[in-house]
Amino acid sequence: DGSAAVVKGLEAAGAFVLGKTVTSEFAFFTPGRTRNPWNPAHTPGGSSSGSAAAVAAGFVPAAIGTQTNGSVIRPAAYCGIVGYKPSAGVIPRAGIHPFSASLDQVGVFARSVPDAALLASVLGQTLDDTAALSSKTTVIPGEVAAMQRPPRLAAVRSPVWASAEAHAQVHFVEVVERLRAAGADVAERELPTAFEGAHAALRTIMFSEAARVFEGLQRRCRERLSPPLNQLIDEGRSHSAPALTKALEHRKDLMQALDGFMHGLDGVVTPPATGEAPADLTWTGDPTFCTIWSLCGVPAVSIPTGSGPHGLPLGLQVVGPRYADGRVLAVAGWCDERLGWTQRIGG
Repeated sequence: DGSAAVVKGLEAAGAFVLGKTVTSEFAFFTPGRTRNPWNPAHTPGGSSSGSAAAVAAGFVPAAIGTQTNGSVIRPAAYCGIVGYKPSAGVIPRAGIHPFSASLDQVGVFARSVPDAALLASVLGQTLDDTAALSSKTTVIPGEVAAMQRPPRLAAVRSPVWASAEAHAQVHFVEVVERLRAAGADVAERELPTAFEGAHAALRTIMFSEAARVFEGLQRRCRERLSPPLNQLIDEGRSHSAPALTKALEHRKDLMQALDGFMHGLDGVVTPPATGEAPADLTWTGDPTFCTIWSLCGVPAVSIPTGSGPHGLPLGLQVVGPRYADGRVLAVAGWCDERLGWTQRIGG
């Protein structure tokens, strides 16, 4: 049939696949009809909007989605659930409509870290010819290991800290202090200055590769595509091949730099989004706090940690070294247990 490998893998494992949830237009910024179940005047995020909203509303215990920039972590944060984007290449993309070959990654949504790990481990077992991995061994554990000691973490505000709303900045500082009070060793650290170019690199790669995917469709149906998608294709077509090559080389350098930055740490904690889900149904929010981690292909988990001034969820993003998915899940589980935000829709 026409199902993606991840869907076939779930069905083979005995899961009951209810159907396809709503996504934004071709997994970009133009939203579908889904709204945030905490407040229907607010976006659920995107592109995996329906997946996050369905889990948050209790329609399903878990769901799958994709992330090229911030399309799993951000909607999970907006909807007050757990989002997990494994290391790039661990879950196969076969059968999924491409957007950016270098950046597209598959992730999952659930109401707890153990549930997210279990679902992702099943999907990871369909791994076959993934070039990103030197081993055929699945790196996602089905069960989240308990930390034998408090984690060693770096609190990273990142080069886009000024983009966070004031309430999100205050909340992040408070969460870091709560983790320290629970016993975590949390150092305030900033990424090397080279990462200030990460967002531009991702934009060049994503737009250039997406233009290759969609330029034929645009020629046939330009008037049926949204203005943001047409703008992306137009900009992507304007990038030269050397510009794309340079951005991909910069990405490789940043991946190595991040490997060095992560040495000796159990993980990094950083905001997952700029704040609460915006009261705007015409877009899906700003993915800027996910960009560096998506660009470098490292595993990331968003956990709910509280609520903002409008009563909508806020979260924490836990990031780990490439292919250390078991570790980042263990750290996220440790943080989730200590932070203890368990509020759900309807009480």
